[in-house]
Amino acid sequence: QVQLVESGGGSVQAGGALTLSCAAFGDTFSSFGMGWFRQALGKEREFVAAIRWSSGSTFYADTVKGRFTISKDNAKNTAYLQMNSLSSEDSAVYYCAAHRVRIGLSRRPDDYYMWGQGTQVTVSS
Repeated sequence: QVQLVESGGGSVQAGGALTLSCAAFGDTFSSFGMGWFRQALGKEREFVAAIRWSSGSTFYADTVKGRFTISKDNAKNTAYLQMNSLSSEDSAVYYCAAHRVRIGLSRRPDDYYMWGQGTQVTVSS
């Protein structure tokens, strides 16, 4: 049995930075990669970034490209999301998810099979 647990959320000022972590707990964990999504109040869940375990290849949403960086530590079964130049539009609950096996990284929620419970990020303006 495996569960994903996000951490590192909190409240920051506009222009600030925050780093999120996603750890997979369990004796065995296997996935194609890891992804980050976010969901603001009253809005649909939105893809943020993804990374492949084997190669380290990354994929970013246009809204965060150049500001956010996704990384991983295979030995620790942990993925990270470094967020810079934050604005109020980045305020949301951030979720990590395990990626199904595919030809390449995906931005579709249906291509992920396990989800964490989320961590709140609030950016004040």
